[in-house]
Amino acid sequence: MIPPPDGLPPVLHADERLLVFDKPSGLLSVPGIGPEKADCLVARAEVEYPGARIVHRLDRDTSGVIVLARDAEAHRQLSVAFQERQTSKRYLALVSKVPESASGVIDFPMRKDMCRPPRQVIDWRAGRASTTRWSLLEAGDEAALLSLEPVTGRTHQLRLHLAVSGHPILGDDLYATGTAREDDRLMLHAAELTVPHPDDGRPVRFAANSPLPAP
Repeated sequence: MIPPPDGLPPVLHADERLLVFDKPSGLLSVPGIGPEKADCLVARAEVEYPGARIVHRLDRDTSGVIVLARDAEAHRQLSVAFQERQTSKRYLALVSKVPESASGVIDFPMRKDMCRPPRQVIDWRAGRASTTRWSLLEAGDEAALLSLEPVTGRTHQLRLHLAVSGHPILGDDLYATGTAREDDRLMLHAAELTVPHPDDGRPVRFAANSPLPAP
């Protein structure tokens, strides 16, 4: 894994109610357990924007758009918006092998793997409903670039759904196997996020350019 750059990540938007960053791969969204995992997006943001607080998370190795609230009421409103699916997200992923179709829907229920945290597993009896829409953007010889739209927001949903579908995300050290694990970062990028603004509820869309290479 390549360590993230020092300092505040690129600011995509800042106003009195919310902040939007382009989080680099390798940077935690919130502190982990232990002093070696204290460095994170929230800690860096608070230096310049005191009171910034997390609303949703990206995995450490996922890059892209992430929103922080700047006050308690904005945090409450944005949290409700995520819980009630009033937001929309689009990711880009570089995956192993080229899908046979141009688009599809993955609808596999998920739950925590209690024996191997933080992994998740597919469980058709006890899992929570989990749905991902995908479309093929570009095909290479042994890899493909996909656009992903998670309908639900389960932990590791995109990573697990693609892995069990036979197209693991390159660089995924939890769910990929063999040569698909060998990239120096997880090839997953949060490209677009639309949320209702805390001031008036109007949808606002934020986007971050993709750092992913061509397949």
